[in-house]
Amino acid sequence: MHPRQDPHPDDSDEQDLPERPSKSQKKRDAHALQALGKELVALSAEQLKRIDMPDNLRIAIAEAQRTRSHEGLRRQMQYVGKVMRGVDTGPLTEALDVIRGLSAAAVAREHMLERMRERLMADEQVLGDIAAQWPGADLTRLRTLRRNALREREQNRPPRAFREIFRELRQLDNAARGEDAEHDSDSEQGGYDDE
Repeated sequence: MHPRQDPHPDDSDEQDLPERPSKSQKKRDAHALQALGKELVALSAEQLKRIDMPDNLRIAIAEAQRTRSHEGLRRQMQYVGKVMRGVDTGPLTEALDVIRGLSAAAVAREHMLERMRERLMADEQVLGDIAAQWPGADLTRLRTLRRNALREREQNRPPRAFREIFRELRQLDNAARGEDAEHDSDSEQGGYDDE
């Protein structure tokens, strides 16, 4: 008879090994990747163009957007999740936050533009600050929009020109940052430009 050997002869070896994630943690991670994939699939083609991602993930997302059957879409979403396991999701999450307007930088930028609009409404001399910050600004258009916005306020009409001032400022800021101006129409519904 052979002496029974201890399967764990030296406990010090176990301490050197990195702890593996549990099966439950792996499932949670997989579900999180699928949820992120679902958000990516829900984006428009223009929004997806602005996100830097590997080609195989871009193709998998495009295929999921084309898939119409429920079961086919479920399988394709699982495949998107599988492809995403090999991708660093940090930049994808940040890009989604920017698109959704949730990133701190995007929110701060929106607030800065709102303050600039309020300053312009209070004093037309702010156009000089706008010209200094954004040399390509159409000051005549902004002056006209300001005048129309003040008139709308006096007549208790919807703030159409007031919102248009915000769009103009955001477009100028996007152009200065080298971003796509089409981002304006995507985030216009975010509520930051309402009174």
